[in-house]
Amino acid sequence: MNAVAPEIPIQSQPVSALRPSVVVWPWPIALGLLTIFGLLSALLGQHGVWLALSWAALSIPFIVTVICLIRAWRRPSFKGGLS
Repeated sequence: MNAVAPEIPIQSQPVSALRPSVVVWPWPIALGLLTIFGLLSALLGQHGVWLALSWAALSIPFIVTVICLIRAWRRPSFKGGLS
């Protein structure tokens, strides 16, 4: 009698699981710093250039978030169907 188990297909890991964490963190850190800058510029500078800088700095993370959510909703999930 053979003690070897029958061939069981091994599920491969997603590509994101294979990437080191150093590759993942620069964009969230950059968006966080941009958000902090936007909040501080809105709080400390009420007029002129500071107002425009705060709007731009706070709009960019919002736009990036909306784009990522739209892409995630359009992509089919691993369980089948749309996510």
